[in-house]
Amino acid sequence: MRRAGILMPITALPSPWGVGTMGAEARSFIDFLAEAGVSVWQVLPIVPTSYGDSPYQSFSTYAGNPYLIDLDDLAAEGLLDRTEYADRTWSSQADRVDYGALYETRFDVLACAARRLTSMHPDEFCAFCKREASWLDDYALFMALKEAHGGASWNTWEAALRHRQPVELARARMELADRVRFWQAVQCLFFRQWESLRIYARTAGVRIMGDLPFYVALDSADVWAHPEQFQLDEELRPTEIAGVPPDGFSAIGQIWGNPLFAWDRMKAEGYAWWIDRISFQLRLYDILRIDHFRGFDSYFAIPTGAATAAGGRWRKGPGKALFQALRFAVGDVSIVAEDLGYLTPSVRQLLDDTGFPGMKVLEFAFDTRDSEAGDDTYLPFAYPENSVAYVGTHDNDTALGWLANAPAPDTRTAREYLRLDDREGEGWGMMRGIWASASELAVVQMQDVLELGSEARINTPSTLGGNWTWRARPGFASRSLAARLRHQLHLYHRIPADEARVATAANGAAEPTSKED
Repeated sequence: MRRAGILMPITALPSPWGVGTMGAEARSFIDFLAEAGVSVWQVLPIVPTSYGDSPYQSFSTYAGNPYLIDLDDLAAEGLLDRTEYADRTWSSQADRVDYGALYETRFDVLACAARRLTSMHPDEFCAFCKREASWLDDYALFMALKEAHGGASWNTWEAALRHRQPVELARARMELADRVRFWQAVQCLFFRQWESLRIYARTAGVRIMGDLPFYVALDSADVWAHPEQFQLDEELRPTEIAGVPPDGFSAIGQIWGNPLFAWDRMKAEGYAWWIDRISFQLRLYDILRIDHFRGFDSYFAIPTGAATAAGGRWRKGPGKALFQALRFAVGDVSIVAEDLGYLTPSVRQLLDDTGFPGMKVLEFAFDTRDSEAGDDTYLPFAYPENSVAYVGTHDNDTALGWLANAPAPDTRTAREYLRLDDREGEGWGMMRGIWASASELAVVQMQDVLELGSEARINTPSTLGGNWTWRARPGFASRSLAARLRHQLHLYHRIPADEARVATAANGAAEPTSKED
């Protein structure tokens, strides 16, 4: 079934509270998607952010981001009073997230809601803690200990806590019981709102596509609680770290710094750690994108302390054995594989073996800065049906930003190939290119729908500062914009069959594809 999706981070939604949340604006955005005939909402990871505010560097691969909890919805339930949060300064810019301000002001407000949750809904809270104990107990203690250590990484704590000596852990749980309970309650608040939002989306006919980072942050509850699953020495330091080699976009490669997985041990345990992790994500989403899929075939290992990634080397990953174990444990799964960049024959074979759709990025078809990307496989005529097409991802510039900043010969080729013009809007012309492709799912960034440039880019890899902060302004998801989208998606048969009749009826009222009309 041909479908269309929009990539829009929850953090990028408007709100008066400094960051997008799972509240009224999220529900309004779902209404917009349904009206436009868009049946997939792709979000970025919804986990807590840490270093660099990146959702791909998180304190937990399971926990939800406290910043996404909607304060007005809490107030509507009697868990907050508006006077407890309405007069605070959450951000100095309406179109940017100020993570520093959120860190300083959000948690004492959530503490009020947490106390009321545990007193007003004790049975619900206890049931949640029991159901999620396998990850929640460690996460809540981890966060309480981080607070007690001034936010320092766990690998700098005293040896007894680093090595999780049972006596010390029991003592810490007792001494920090109130803060452990707080962090548990915050997660309960998060997931009750997330489930409510999922039900709202499902009722509207919108599927949510989540995003699972391949690697785990070193400073995370996951590594602290399960060091045996990672390549660490006796002092719990990474022996090698993750990254990618030099390419057309970076002459020195990228050093991500994440610890590498202990694949031999994971294999001996039937990949239980990965099965638990993916199974949890599939509870949250209708579709799951797995970042850096090629890492399952082979992964790039960089010596700890290296200045660049140039001295790294490729090592063999688990291959299809992991996914065979996953399918045996949970059955068929709806997974999208992020298979971008240089792909070896073995990576392509792994993708074929799993049957997962890969990704095709239109910008790569014309961008000669990356010799491995600028080939026919990224041109729309070559997209297989079992694939997900993009103009660009969160790691790429917006369509208009790319047209403004890419080498002139590349953009000339793109303009000629796609017949781009100002009447339609060049960004809309690039979106047309993937809507017309054979890919079963075509996803565009909301910034492209809004015709925004590089100022709205989500992330620039290998840079710090300014990333993950873009937000849409109030009123961005207008009915006229929904009508224009619906007209285009109907034209390219990307509205599900049960919606097609509505599209046909509405087609005469839809906005023309020209900006001038």
